[in-house]
Amino acid sequence: MSSIVHGMEWYASTLRAWHLSILRYAVTLDNADRLAVLRIAREIDRLALPSGGSAEFKFFRRTSAELCAAILQPGEPASAVLRQHLERIDDGRLKRVFAAAIGANPPTVPHVPQVSGRLGRGNGLWKGLSRSNHRP
Repeated sequence: MSSIVHGMEWYASTLRAWHLSILRYAVTLDNADRLAVLRIAREIDRLALPSGGSAEFKFFRRTSAELCAAILQPGEPASAVLRQHLERIDDGRLKRVFAAAIGANPPTVPHVPQVSGRLGRGNGLWKGLSRSNHRP
């Protein structure tokens, strides 16, 4: 079980590194950063194959190549690729930063209502609790 958890943590951190490398490439447009994106994508694809799988998995390499090309050649087809990638990002902060880097509208953030007033006895927060001051 421990190895499964360790494997999932490794995969999650590698996926985050891939997202961050794409962001870095979008900001710098440096060929070294593009190569880093492709290197991480190749590593993820290599490890995504079930043991004994004969077909080569190429999702991350293909997606990385499409994203890098879209970043370099802005236009309608490119913006569709970039918007699709933006929707795949789960981390809200990373999503906002990537949107800014590619010049897209920032994604909407769900509104969290503000708590008005002070927290005290008058707002029902303590309702149902004993008034005695018992300490363990």
